[in-house]
Amino acid sequence: MAIREVRSADGTTIVYRVTGADGARPLVLLHGWAGNLRNWGRAADLLAEHFRVLALDLRGHGYSDAPESGYDDPKNWAADVAAVLAAEDITSGAILLGWSYGGIVLSDYLTAYGTDAVAGVVYTGSQANIGRGVEGAGTGPNMGKAIPDVFDESAGKASRGFAAFGNANTGPGRDKGVDAQRLFGGSIATLPRVRKALFYRTVDNTETLRGLDVPVLVLHGTDDPVVPLANGRFIADTVPNARTSFWEGSLHGLFIEDPERFVAEITTFAGDLA
Repeated sequence: MAIREVRSADGTTIVYRVTGADGARPLVLLHGWAGNLRNWGRAADLLAEHFRVLALDLRGHGYSDAPESGYDDPKNWAADVAAVLAAEDITSGAILLGWSYGGIVLSDYLTAYGTDAVAGVVYTGSQANIGRGVEGAGTGPNMGKAIPDVFDESAGKASRGFAAFGNANTGPGRDKGVDAQRLFGGSIATLPRVRKALFYRTVDNTETLRGLDVPVLVLHGTDDPVVPLANGRFIADTVPNARTSFWEGSLHGLFIEDPERFVAEITTFAGDLA
């Protein structure tokens, strides 16, 4: 395992972790809002048995820099991903995997840079667009309950806001409590101004989806209370070459609910790529 950093186009330092064999297919993991590269838990270790895994701390999260502004510019998010790919000399064959907000980030990258370095795309509990009135950018009920308290600088209000998520990320199983607490810890450690800034932008990547020339896998829990299933269906219905796996009764963090199944579906998808 190696922890590395690279400077993005605007000077922001992006920190990422590399695991797995150097010669394996690159798999870039992009976490969700108020998360970090540790979100993936056991799934990341299992994926590293098959892929060269690059797990990023998105700008404003984890150990990456948190600039005062620029979160509303999709070109910044795109450049962050591009900088990591360039630092690792990845020019083709990569799989981009976005969870929750990470799907917006990977879509920003595809809009700005295209698919030259990409062989396939995975959206899990995710969406490609954001903003009021933008198709495929709906908000789930647990997210609605959490806002605006999750933006507050008061520790008490912010904690109550995040508590509204409950087990939404980890599923109903009692053995997932440690994973849930790890996610809560990363969320509360994300600066309040960053948590808020990520929601105050409007991006419509629909035309990019329509023009994608690589296969796409959409994984989504049918009972996801954070990112509605409709957002996943929108992606699947819009891209030319989509494969779907809708997990009956599952919630938001499929890689935590059932890491073995999650990894199996990713590796099967990768095995079918050119």
